[in-house]
Amino acid sequence: MENKFIAIIPARYASTRFPGKPLAVLGGKPVIQRVYEQVSSVLSDVWVATDDERIRQAVELFGGRVVMTRTDHKSGTDRIEEAAEIIDTTADVIINVQGDEPFIQRSQVETIMHLFDDAETQIGTIGKPFDTIEQAENPNSPKIVTDVRGYALYFSRSVIPFIRGHERQHWLNQFPFLKHLGLYAYRRDVLRQITKLPQSSLEKAESLEQLRWLQNGYRIKVGLTDVETVGIDTPEDLARAEEFLSATSGL
Repeated sequence: MENKFIAIIPARYASTRFPGKPLAVLGGKPVIQRVYEQVSSVLSDVWVATDDERIRQAVELFGGRVVMTRTDHKSGTDRIEEAAEIIDTTADVIINVQGDEPFIQRSQVETIMHLFDDAETQIGTIGKPFDTIEQAENPNSPKIVTDVRGYALYFSRSVIPFIRGHERQHWLNQFPFLKHLGLYAYRRDVLRQITKLPQSSLEKAESLEQLRWLQNGYRIKVGLTDVETVGIDTPEDLARAEEFLSATSGL
């Protein structure tokens, strides 16, 4: 039986590195609108989950659907679970689209959806091969290693695996280092379960929420993409995104 999907975009105003980021203007539109429109080209059931009245008003102004959530959530995943309860969704799978990814592509959303063609998939995410070892060394770009079936073994801010017997500049020739892109999807019952879990020791060590799920025995299927996007974490990223938008003829 075919899965029913819903996409929920968590968006909060209070970002440490870039306050008001969802409302920052990119190519004449708020960032959150660009994310919403990109996802809406694939799915009809798309919502923004926020705790801020300014974001709610902005979403309604461009005709989007929005739900107000609590202010005390520690993660986007927790916010999505509350939103799913408020919406009272009947979807089988909930897709978590980061509110700072205005260039998310149709192919990437479709890739994560197809992971759930397999009834065993509990959680899905996607990864992209690194182009350079310098990119892989950036601790702000988490790495993934997978098993032979495409399930995540581990996520790390460190470069993993270590390639023994080779100079670091040659490591990409020895192993397909994989960059984690922050797009997730969860089966409805799994989302309920993982949001009840306490923080785990690995999650605290690496500051990566997905390690909580792995450490508690949940399995994360990893899809692959070769499409690079420009996430927005800082005002400098917004400037780069403007350049990317111009270069791609206005996505």
